[in-house]
Amino acid sequence: MSKQFVIRNAVMCSVVILKKMVHVVVLIHLCLWHLVGVFADLDAEESVSVLEGDSVTLNSGLTKMMDDDLILWRFGYNKILIAKINVMASSITVYDDVLDGRFRDRLKVDHQTGSLIITNTRTEHTGLYQLQSNSVRKSFNLTVYARLPVPVISNSSNCSSSSSQQNCSLVCSVVNVGHVTLSWYKGNSSLSSISVSDLSISLSLPLEVEYQDKNSYSCVLNNPISNQTTHLNITQLCHTCSAVTEQSPSYPSDSVSLIVLVSAAVAGSLLMVAAVRIFCICRKHKKTYQQASECYRG
Repeated sequence: MSKQFVIRNAVMCSVVILKKMVHVVVLIHLCLWHLVGVFADLDAEESVSVLEGDSVTLNSGLTKMMDDDLILWRFGYNKILIAKINVMASSITVYDDVLDGRFRDRLKVDHQTGSLIITNTRTEHTGLYQLQSNSVRKSFNLTVYARLPVPVISNSSNCSSSSSQQNCSLVCSVVNVGHVTLSWYKGNSSLSSISVSDLSISLSLPLEVEYQDKNSYSCVLNNPISNQTTHLNITQLCHTCSAVTEQSPSYPSDSVSLIVLVSAAVAGSLLMVAAVRIFCICRKHKKTYQQASECYRG
């Protein structure tokens, strides 16, 4: 056996072994990639926000359900079953009477993708939603935000205070809010703010401005997906204490006329009562005098 033949066989064996090793490495990478994808789906949690009253869709991520798919939708950390799709049995069931009817007439399921649709959402629908099927597992952290009221700006100045001679004291208020931030803005710059995470609480935020201030001020109430703004009208809300004092004694002409008429009527009534009383007293004295004169003559 020649030396060249041995070398050639050795090279061929090395090539075959190398090819097999490459195939094994590729197969290992494919398996790892598949496992990473599976565990990523298991651990994935998607945050979803919606405004109260609107509809929201929790997407399954599927373009089409497979013939053997069994899809389950659960709500809350207790994993309460709220929807079930059995493709092989051609059945779709929603359990909207659970949790005292919290989801009644609000749950729908997409017949093609298995996505869950919640209509006319309420804040009580906030929570964890979990999707489980043969091919995918997903979690959704849904937050339903209440619709925001319009902030109210009012004048809180006290004329007895020395600061009220130069500045106008204002307060911006809202009631029955939660998970919001209330802020004062001067133009586009934030001056002050207050945040709250509780539900159904009242907030107020003070501000002092000069009476002659020409800047633009606004009070803004916002949450992560919406906001309400009230613009300050300094001319309408802020009046100097001297102006308030000058205006305070004045009354509408109709009110003055009514006061005069009532006063005249009361005075007239008192005069009539006094006149009748004087007349009765005089008449009584006259009768007594006549009786005394007759007795003297007799």
